[in-house]
Amino acid sequence: MKQTLEQALASTGIYSDGHDYRLLRLPPQAITLAAGIMAEGGIPFCAAIADKDEMSLLLRDDVMQEFAGRLRSADVSEQSYRQITFEAPLEPSLVGFIAEISAALAEAQIPILAFAAYSRDHIFVPQEHFDAAMQALAALQDSYL
Repeated sequence: MKQTLEQALASTGIYSDGHDYRLLRLPPQAITLAAGIMAEGGIPFCAAIADKDEMSLLLRDDVMQEFAGRLRSADVSEQSYRQITFEAPLEPSLVGFIAEISAALAEAQIPILAFAAYSRDHIFVPQEHFDAAMQALAALQDSYL
């Protein structure tokens, strides 16, 4: 049976790892440095995006501090973010999951950074908006029950 948006939103687990994260920008040729930090950090979550103009990393604050010497050339966001994970295997054909989440948070004036993994989706919200984001997501989920 094909998964519906309503089923996905009603059944997903929503949680956070409780850590603060920073977004970092490195030159595009720093891909090996980024991969090394990710491998050596031994952390349960980090994200890397390489494009033609830059290498971006999303790292926990404590990991960023641990590797500060190797990240001297990085531009580091002043903003601290908190992770919110949606624990639900989503079918690749499902349309609108992140759109619904984004709309609920936009209505609450909460910006997001969205990341998709193979089995779950993650968003990052500014640390100061974390509690309001969790409340907005609980209300969204309740509306589908």
